[in-house]
Amino acid sequence: MSVLDAIATTISGDRIITDPDVMVGLSRDQGFGAAAGIPQAVVRAESTEEVVAVVRACIEHRVPIVPRGAGTGLSGGANAVDGGIVLSLERMNRVLRIDTMERLAVVQAGVVNDDLRATAAQHGLWYPPDPASSPWSTIGGNVSTNAGGICCVKYGVTADYVLALQMVTGTGELVRLGRSTAKGVAGYDLTRLVVGAEGTLGVVTEVTVRLRPLPPAPRTVAGYFDSVIDAGVAVRNVAEAGLTPSALELIDRHCLTAVDNWRHMGLSVDANVILLGRIDDPAPAGDEHAARMVECFTAAGATWAAQSTDEVEADAMFAARRLAYPALERLGPVVTEDICVPKGQVPEMLARIEAAAQRHGIIIANIAHAGDGNLHPLLVAQTGDDDERHRTELAFGEIISDAIALGGTVTGEHGVGLLKRHGLGQELSPAVMEMHRAVKRALDPYLIMNPGKIFDA
Repeated sequence: MSVLDAIATTISGDRIITDPDVMVGLSRDQGFGAAAGIPQAVVRAESTEEVVAVVRACIEHRVPIVPRGAGTGLSGGANAVDGGIVLSLERMNRVLRIDTMERLAVVQAGVVNDDLRATAAQHGLWYPPDPASSPWSTIGGNVSTNAGGICCVKYGVTADYVLALQMVTGTGELVRLGRSTAKGVAGYDLTRLVVGAEGTLGVVTEVTVRLRPLPPAPRTVAGYFDSVIDAGVAVRNVAEAGLTPSALELIDRHCLTAVDNWRHMGLSVDANVILLGRIDDPAPAGDEHAARMVECFTAAGATWAAQSTDEVEADAMFAARRLAYPALERLGPVVTEDICVPKGQVPEMLARIEAAAQRHGIIIANIAHAGDGNLHPLLVAQTGDDDERHRTELAFGEIISDAIALGGTVTGEHGVGLLKRHGLGQELSPAVMEMHRAVKRALDPYLIMNPGKIFDA
């Protein structure tokens, strides 16, 4: 019996996809430049029991298995492996429970981030992690990469909200990790180990997440700058002032122009760089903090800085931030960086990114969760231009090396996947890399769980 025959004993044939033309669209994420293999099949699971059956069939036949959410990743983490099975969890999309007293939600892995947020809001509660892909990305995928987003500067990343999860390990066992209580320190924190593991330790099928009360309406502060370096100084000023905004986002001229050309929002007329801050502290402290943020922007050389009095205009600016990536994709393939540096090093890192663009003669646009030092340089490469592609790859590697040299990391929220493997080897010592391999071998002894991602086992 083949692996597909074994899977077919549990899952109906219409959910076992072998048509090459259909599989190609389900065999990679959005990470440009990351290689994708050709799987035997894409399997659409609808229950945890089906996931267990698929994993056990793959173990029996020693067939690689790649878990997949919505495919919105940007590092190749969900890319298929030759001869493997892509296991799609998109149909496991139910919010199972909202507990208003304990302020938690239990969801299947395929629940879309914004759908969870909307459901929680009906109970006066809020799920803070908000990656730019939140209208499409799934909670399982967010857990896989430990996704962050705009709000994480104040409210933290996915790992800060995962209380418990259900997972099928690489030995085919269904386990529950974590807890549903407010406190608990029994045993190793295996839940946190799995968050960010990119499916290399098992397949997450259910997640219990912490919720918060809905925040008050924020105050928005905007600043216009002539250069990204001046904007970086403003970010440092905000940190030195002891302010904790609920968002502090940077958008450079390349992004503003791309958004304007697409959606005609008129943002690139007045600024080379826009810095957007939000303060959601209650009055009167919130008013004072917003005023101090304006002062921080002005001291850094802002050509204009003020608290917005037009909520619609403020929302439009944040909408432009979310539109930046798809707008740039209209210019050509975009290679997305995801470095994170200490806040005090943001101006220097932005200067080094600009220098890399000039040195290699390529376009590097900048968007950033600037408030926590998480920068997203976007390298625009022209399809079919091998020389430009080579220069783009050189710049990509230099930016990673510069981030590490400044005390940073190769990925703040997108994960290592395939694109950052070399960078991970730069960042972590050989002893620490071997610790990773030891954990991998313990939970995935047959080395079939998303093989080749993050590092070689």
